[in-house]
Amino acid sequence: MVNGKRTLIIIPALNESGSIADVVGEVRGELPGVDVLVVDDGSTDHTAAVALAAGARVAKLPYNLGVGGAMRLGYRYARDNDYDVAIQIDADGQHDPRYVPKLVDLLDDNDLVIGARFAGEGDYNVRGPRRWAMVMLSGVLSRVAHTKLTDTTSGFRAANRRVIEMFAGWYPAEYLGDTVETLVHTARRGYRIKQVPVAMRKRMAGTPSHSPARAMIYLGRAFAVLTLALIRR
Repeated sequence: MVNGKRTLIIIPALNESGSIADVVGEVRGELPGVDVLVVDDGSTDHTAAVALAAGARVAKLPYNLGVGGAMRLGYRYARDNDYDVAIQIDADGQHDPRYVPKLVDLLDDNDLVIGARFAGEGDYNVRGPRRWAMVMLSGVLSRVAHTKLTDTTSGFRAANRRVIEMFAGWYPAEYLGDTVETLVHTARRGYRIKQVPVAMRKRMAGTPSHSPARAMIYLGRAFAVLTLALIRR
């Protein structure tokens, strides 16, 4: 339980055996009253075994579906097991579970709460085309959701029962669909979206892939995904 709500932490993971034990351990240490579900998204390493040994419940996909596919399974598990709240936390250790109660608090008056990197807390910074894409997405989606959103690609999110039910039946697996398209879909159906400032940390393990070419590809994909999300109903 977190703030009186039965809570499930969902951690989508692909080849995160180097960090998943620490992430699960930290979540269980900071939030002893919650259940932790690691969705192994077709990993080729020992992610599932390491997560299980660390005390998490594990659902293993037979092949890689992407974050969207993994999260859809997680939301179905939350719905089928009658959780009040489902919270997504990344498997690389960037999300600090100490912020979880703040996200859950805001669910008293909102349906989906985002832990936002660029809202005045912490020193996380992104430059170049990736930053341009994030600013563009935030500007458009703030208008769609009728609230200020500064970090629409954040994977640190909390959903209440109504949104759990919706995401269990519909959740896009396309690149950025799990962030951008879900926000458009949620806002257009009248659900209330809010953000809370959080500080992000460096990855516990592994190396993020950044390069000018990848950044430009990200910018192009962001425009494409946003356009499709706004067209779809």
